[in-house]
Amino acid sequence: MLRSTAELRAVEERFGNVTPPLMERAGQAAADLASTLAPEDATIFVAAGPGNNGGDAWVVAARLAAASRRAVVFDVLGTPPRAPEAVAAKASFIAQGGVVLREWTTHLRPALVVDGLLGIGGSRPPEGALAATIERINTCGASVLALDLPSGIDADTGRRLGLAVRADDTITFLALKPGLYTGEGLVLRGRVHLASLGLAPADFGLPRGTLLAWNDVRDGLPPRETNAHKGTHGTLGIVGGAPGMTGAAILAARAGLHAGAGKVIVALLDEDAPAYDPGAPELMLRELKDAIEADVIVAGPGAGNSAGIAMALPLSKPLVLDADALNEVAHSDALRRVLLARAAPTILTPHPGEAARLLSTDTKSIQADRVGCALRLASTFKAHVVLKGAGSVVAHPDGTYAINTTGNPGLASGGTGDALAGMIGAMLCQGLAAARALEFAVCLHGAAADACVARGVGPVGLTASDVILSARALLNSKD
Repeated sequence: MLRSTAELRAVEERFGNVTPPLMERAGQAAADLASTLAPEDATIFVAAGPGNNGGDAWVVAARLAAASRRAVVFDVLGTPPRAPEAVAAKASFIAQGGVVLREWTTHLRPALVVDGLLGIGGSRPPEGALAATIERINTCGASVLALDLPSGIDADTGRRLGLAVRADDTITFLALKPGLYTGEGLVLRGRVHLASLGLAPADFGLPRGTLLAWNDVRDGLPPRETNAHKGTHGTLGIVGGAPGMTGAAILAARAGLHAGAGKVIVALLDEDAPAYDPGAPELMLRELKDAIEADVIVAGPGAGNSAGIAMALPLSKPLVLDADALNEVAHSDALRRVLLARAAPTILTPHPGEAARLLSTDTKSIQADRVGCALRLASTFKAHVVLKGAGSVVAHPDGTYAINTTGNPGLASGGTGDALAGMIGAMLCQGLAAARALEFAVCLHGAAADACVARGVGPVGLTASDVILSARALLNSKD
């Protein structure tokens, strides 16, 4: 489960008087992990900042000293710790003969640096000694263990505030933070270790955010009955493929077919398009009026500026809007009104640029708060949304969201988004509710790419066609 900074602050306030205190529990958990990450005779360098993250760092140092580990504290600002547990830990560390430095001396060669500078308390770009310390941490050559999250990263958004620590490992306390799984936090966190500090999920209340992992969702598609027929698994209609872009619609259609739709009808908007797909002759290439009679419609892959989008919007059936369909909605108040009047489920699949156009902002603003922007899209358009990218965010109109943990850089190639749109349509055809269909398809799409890379196909040169076939294999795998 993912928890915001506000939720974590409330929990810290509620459990502020537990014994032992949360800070002591956090410091002990981090010290235990640090001991496993550094050789037994190595120096562990603990960088302590001014707030509670620095307090955690003092407890780490005291616990390491008590375990006869060689720890050195770099007291970055020299500010006396505020929390009673941190005050006691500092005194204990010094009483045990621990070394406290105010300067990072060049002769030190630690095997591990513990980042206790800012944690979730950081909301501004690090400056002065804090910024200089982050730079030293990143260039010292040691492994880095971040406490709660890498300093310089926003816990809720994953945005890099300025200079930020690049960690090899992060031990995060109480609960997982959204900023560890999307944005630049995903790149800088390293391996994530959760220390719940003795609290149970029920102590937090119902979560708004969750993580999507293939092993957790893989059984979400109902098994096929022995007497099933092609109509049982729905008809998927694909609308797209304007001149020069027919491949986008074909990829979406092939993905829908291989992900389990019973029939797939494709309306290619290029008048000179071929009459059939020789790579998948099972696809039915027909007119627009035939495609929009399907049970589920995917509109937009390679569609260009097409009237077909306007024809699909008013229909009372599940609708996936991708690519050019999203741009059409962004530029047309009339289409927006039709979209908002829909009663049937709608799914939007923007990349950051398309999301920016839908919200009348810029890509930088979208990337600075991916979770917030995905939720805003879901609320604004009364739709289920996947904001694509590393750590894709799935958001729902009820205010809940999920961050996908599958996928790799191989998906950064043309056509993979079209394949995702087709997979989403296939899941809707097979009876999954919109929220579940979207989450399942997004996770499947990334897991299929991961499976390709695991067998040596990609990430360099990974194609949408590779992902489509890999997804089918995963759907039929018993492992």
